[in-house]
Amino acid sequence: MAAAVMMTGGGHSGQGQNRKQTGELLKHKYLRCFECFTKPLRAAKVVRCRLNFVVTFRSGFGPFKVAHKSLVNLPTIDEVIGNTPLVRLRHLDRGLRWPVWVKCEHLNPGGSVKDRLALAILNEAEQQGHIKPGDTLIEATAGNTGMGLALVGLSRGYQVVCVLPEKMSVDKREALKMLGARVVIAPNAPLDSPDNFRNMAARLAEENGWFLTQQFSHPANPRIHYHTTGPEIWRQSQGQLAALVAGSGTGGSLSGAGRYLKQQNPDILVVLADPLGSQLASYVRSGEYSGDGPYLVEGIGSSRAPDNLDVQLIDQVESVSDEESFQVSRDLIRKEGLWVGGSSGTAVAAALRCASRPETGGPVVALVTDSWDRYFSREWLRS
Repeated sequence: MAAAVMMTGGGHSGQGQNRKQTGELLKHKYLRCFECFTKPLRAAKVVRCRLNFVVTFRSGFGPFKVAHKSLVNLPTIDEVIGNTPLVRLRHLDRGLRWPVWVKCEHLNPGGSVKDRLALAILNEAEQQGHIKPGDTLIEATAGNTGMGLALVGLSRGYQVVCVLPEKMSVDKREALKMLGARVVIAPNAPLDSPDNFRNMAARLAEENGWFLTQQFSHPANPRIHYHTTGPEIWRQSQGQLAALVAGSGTGGSLSGAGRYLKQQNPDILVVLADPLGSQLASYVRSGEYSGDGPYLVEGIGSSRAPDNLDVQLIDQVESVSDEESFQVSRDLIRKEGLWVGGSSGTAVAAALRCASRPETGGPVVALVTDSWDRYFSREWLRS
């Protein structure tokens, strides 16, 4: 019985020799597969071979096709969250005692570090039977967690509602709407006000029977950073870092990654980069909240420590002004090719301070947390 094996589909055909070799390998693979129910295919011949494969066998029984799905085992979009690169700076740390390395969380599929916690919270809620496709998810977000929930949740059949404070950029609102999320804008109210975005999200969840993802207190948030971000940094730095620097929105990345790194080396410093005007810095330093004031950096800082921020892990605090944060962000964009947002400037500004001190003792890792594309309307980026 003679047969021909034909590979069809898109992709570059490549050089003739490579095509022939690949085809021969696949021919033998399929011959073995069909030995169980056909006679030996003694005269099999490869007609064409490309990158996506549908195999057509021609024999005395007539042509039939087999689509071999295991040849290219590609991930879904939520399966490529994490494993972001750790890169060194080329310019901004010149002349400093220690190098600054940045963990590029802005390169996650949804453009921020919050993709990790969105995936973790949804996976856990599904596993525990709290949600099913068709349900509505709601979160109080500065925008990035909303992006992550939209990225993961909408593709799985959930509806997503995001409650944003009024101060957050128009770019984030429009991006969320384009993704299919519903956006609710809350006044810039303090945490003890019923109009605060976190209180508004909780109220809407209760009134409508929606699932509140609770990024500020959900234990899956720091846990995912303990199991992924921290080990990635340790492996990528070959254990050579002396300090980890990050801002705190929910506290999950700083606490989870910081805890893991300190377990590997207790001498590693965990440094909070906090906007000037946030009260987290004073709370970490003295145990009291003070210094409340307005600031323009988005997504980090607070008037109260979130439940997921483990202040006992924090060794140092650096307060950074809007002016310095935005200047460093612009420098990262223009001089380093890192297309990041304002809170990344806060973290790197603090990291540069740490890197200038001999007592830091080694390389400093800063988390750069989101992409510049959600700040195009902001004057600090347009100037």
